[in-house]
Amino acid sequence: MRTLVVGASGHLGGEVARLASAAGGEVVGTATTGATGWSPLDVTDRAAVHTLISSVRPQLIVNTAYRADSWTICADGAANVALAASTVGARLVHVSTDAVHAGRPDPYGDDEPPSPVYLYGAAKAAGETAVRAIDPAAVVVRTSLIIGDQRSKQVQLALDLTTGRKQGALFTDEYRCPIDATDLAAAILELAASGYAGAINVAGPEALSRAGLGRLVAAAHGLDPEAVPTCTIAEGGLGARPGNLLLDSTRAAGLLKTPLRPASEALRR
Repeated sequence: MRTLVVGASGHLGGEVARLASAAGGEVVGTATTGATGWSPLDVTDRAAVHTLISSVRPQLIVNTAYRADSWTICADGAANVALAASTVGARLVHVSTDAVHAGRPDPYGDDEPPSPVYLYGAAKAAGETAVRAIDPAAVVVRTSLIIGDQRSKQVQLALDLTTGRKQGALFTDEYRCPIDATDLAAAILELAASGYAGAINVAGPEALSRAGLGRLVAAAHGLDPEAVPTCTIAEGGLGARPGNLLLDSTRAAGLLKTPLRPASEALRR
């Protein structure tokens, strides 16, 4: 199978590309910066996306591209990739986020509609809507904080804060379901090979605060967990921000052979 990984220079995209290649597939990847080995692509340029996908003619496209502060990459880019995928008949897996939800004490199911409260979540919700309208057979994977090695933004942030390389703090009252990048990549490829269509939650089984995750990262790297700076959302002064973005991944766990490990296990070195 020829697979196109949009955003292959990122942590998750890199893992999808690595696993697809290890399985014997032909892999083409893209990067906005033209990273070595990948094709440069601006997903906001509809003509460029169409030209690349028409040239590669992949059987599978996995779109992992995002930038938290860019509506055009998260929303318009998602639509552009879906439109081009439909022209070549490619199977499409689009990676979305728990941030499409507003936050509440109870976990969110797979089929619950988006209810975003800030820009990134709204952009990703718009991207989901576009993908599902253009290609109802596509898989829309809603996931959470992605962890793993130091390519993970979450891991690197925790290390930077703990060692004083950056100033700031991790929230004690924002809860997510972190997932290892390799576990998520394997789940994505497994879903791609299935007949599944629509939204599905693929996140870790363990609810952790950002502060709790940071302490696990510190311990895994031989640092003092108590050295992780922490605060509440209110103390951080960021205004409206979801406190609990928990995803119920029961459906995925029942469909997949890939185990979705808790963060405490995935970070164990």
